[in-house]
Amino acid sequence: MVEIKALILAIDRDDDFGQKAGVEGPVIGRDACVDAALKLSLADPEDSDANVVYAAVKLYDGLKESGEFEDVQVALITGHPKVGVKSDLELARQLELVLERFPADGVITVTDGAEDEQIFPIITSKVPIISSHRVVVKQSEGIETTYYIIYRYLREILSDPEVAKVVLGIPGMILLLYGIARLIGVWYPESVKIISATITGTILLFIGGYFFTKGFRFNFRETIAKQFIFVISVIAGALIIGGGAINAYFRLEEYAKEIIGGWPGTPLLATLIYINAIAAPLIIGISVMIMGKSIQAYLRKDYHIWYYVSALLLMPALWITIDLTTRYAMAILTISDIDVFAKFLLALADVAVAVLVGIYMRGKVRGWERVETGTST
Repeated sequence: MVEIKALILAIDRDDDFGQKAGVEGPVIGRDACVDAALKLSLADPEDSDANVVYAAVKLYDGLKESGEFEDVQVALITGHPKVGVKSDLELARQLELVLERFPADGVITVTDGAEDEQIFPIITSKVPIISSHRVVVKQSEGIETTYYIIYRYLREILSDPEVAKVVLGIPGMILLLYGIARLIGVWYPESVKIISATITGTILLFIGGYFFTKGFRFNFRETIAKQFIFVISVIAGALIIGGGAINAYFRLEEYAKEIIGGWPGTPLLATLIYINAIAAPLIIGISVMIMGKSIQAYLRKDYHIWYYVSALLLMPALWITIDLTTRYAMAILTISDIDVFAKFLLALADVAVAVLVGIYMRGKVRGWERVETGTST
């Protein structure tokens, strides 16, 4: 015989006994436990918690008869329907009451699934666990475990806003958009293809944008708040570039007549003419973006303003480079042309000015605060 007092403890974490049979925990003693199990069986014959108590009583009878321990007692503790912190606190309170009446040296737990076993750390903080028994009602163990796993992960998903956006938000958006598309398709069946393409493009745009911002850790709201001027300049620059690109496309024939005197005979030649045509709006759009960055750097005393100003001054050189290289590729100009040489010198002068201004400004703003690191130079 082992000279310890053993407590056989049945656990009902979600308080089915209290909700369905009106049994208040803790329940201590063989007769009281059998009575509680009978009440729950009559209230809900399909509830497995009653079988847990029956199994605990059977184990109690067996150990009592064998005399393996110095003393044995059986008890039932119940939690709360709101499983979690509230139910675990209630179980801990009831366990203390049981231990006050029966100061056990060890506990033998009896449960019906993984959820009840989550309170084992609470039990071991008060008394050692000698053994653990799981009651398996026929064909219910897999269902119980599967249900618990699904329930646990769904609860974690719903409690984490970021995970919920990916797991629930994106699929919800897809279903919502496709639902709208189906309804519009019913009302306007002739536009089904257009609607389908629009919805698909919208979904890909949203999902791609979300993954892009997460992958590069780009916080749109934070960027708007901290770099509002730059964001506005980027939007303005993008509109200028987009408008110029569209305009160049529709006026491609006019540009071709102006540059080569007729319609381009090959796709390559048409591409070169198009690149030459969009050079102006491209440079202007990029300049607007850099100008916005420079203004914001000045207002925030950003040490790197010299870099942005130098980049802005280099834009004319880039413009000249695009114009000369595309015209040279179209065999309109040769390197020996005086016009090419003059523009080349102009581009070099622009680069020199940008470098000198950058060096001068770098010395002038050396004491400005470094916005990125928060330190001064």
